[in-house]
Amino acid sequence: MMKRAVFILALYVGSLMLVAVPAAAQAPTAAISLSCAPISINVEVKPGSTYSGFTTCTASNPTTYQEKISILVTSDGLATASPGDMYIGGNQEVDFQISVRATPYLTMQSRTLSVSATVQEINSLPPINTASSQNNMIVNIMQYSLVQVEAVEPFVQLMPKKDKNFEFKVYNLGNQIDFMKVGVTDASRDDLEQAGFTINLPAVKVQIDAIPTATNVRVMARTPKTQGWSDAYHVLDFYAESEFACNNGGCIRESQMITVYVRGVYLPGFEVIPALSMLALAAAVVGRRMTGSEDEEGEWREAAPGL
Repeated sequence: MMKRAVFILALYVGSLMLVAVPAAAQAPTAAISLSCAPISINVEVKPGSTYSGFTTCTASNPTTYQEKISILVTSDGLATASPGDMYIGGNQEVDFQISVRATPYLTMQSRTLSVSATVQEINSLPPINTASSQNNMIVNIMQYSLVQVEAVEPFVQLMPKKDKNFEFKVYNLGNQIDFMKVGVTDASRDDLEQAGFTINLPAVKVQIDAIPTATNVRVMARTPKTQGWSDAYHVLDFYAESEFACNNGGCIRESQMITVYVRGVYLPGFEVIPALSMLALAAAVVGRRMTGSEDEEGEWREAAPGL
């Protein structure tokens, strides 16, 4: 009796296995393919830009069943936006966009970005296999230039034939090391040299790091040998220009003007107008004294006619 019961139980289990194996063999297998372009995303972070970059990804479902996929984006410290999940029909593909946002004024650099798609459901059922696809990309934080110039002495008073070092502070407010072309504008230099100035520039290009600290640049000048009797005002126009910006289609130049006041030549201790006034007053006094002496002599002779 016991042997018969065991036989019947074994026959029942075997029949279940015969039914289950074909059913498992016919379950759909999930699959997904992911591709993105461009794989190199450029992000501008200069003032006034959007600070954002984009790439378009395509998820393809090679099976004949509808799939539900989840999208996961991993960035290297950058903010991203993308869809969380989506449905893709059998033998179809769906495009979606990944956006990346950087911090304004971020230093020029490259960072990684990874996008993956994983099948969550196939034919409304959990897949019997793990199906995923991944794309790795590069996010390039682009370089930009920004220049600032300050004059250490915006107004200078000098005597003729005097040497002077005019100092200017040049700031690189960009996000990477930059070479700055420095100098005096052509128009300003021509005017100064015609007035008798001598202008020398020790350096015409300087390398400046992208840091808040300024780099000092000197302009060596000598005032005219002779100025004459009158004072004169002159303008020295200094500039700094980003080499990177010029090499990339848009020169960025900042300038700063200073006023140079050159005094005229006066008598020692006297200025021209006060000295002339004093001379005129002295002449008037002498004239009055001479006239007064002649009148007194005439009156004395009339009082003593015998003399």
